[in-house]
Amino acid sequence: MHGFMWYFHADHHQPKYAGIFERNDVFFVIFAIPSITLFYFGVEGGLNYKFFIGLGIMFYGMCYFLIHDVLIHQRFKWFKNTNNKYLIGLRKAHKVHHKHLGKEHGECFGMLFVPFKYYKI
Repeated sequence: MHGFMWYFHADHHQPKYAGIFERNDVFFVIFAIPSITLFYFGVEGGLNYKFFIGLGIMFYGMCYFLIHDVLIHQRFKWFKNTNNKYLIGLRKAHKVHHKHLGKEHGECFGMLFVPFKYYKI
């Protein structure tokens, strides 16, 4: 997302979005197409490896949505009041990632791994 796909991801690093959707949301489509295609070809003659690759892509997309969009950015106010140290650390680490508005010099935070320095409250 910080490489050749930056065009789609750049608006995500801006402080405010113009509407409900942002260009970054196109990644759901970009990953859904191969996932659905692999599901389709993965059930020919019984389940084969293509189905399970499609399933993995789908699970990654679900994690990205739930962790990144719902929990971290709170685009949906489902888990607004949490006291969980891990989840608070995850949000802090992602704020550091967003400190830079450009694609260079951003700190990699991982999606599920939180460095211990962000657990301090």
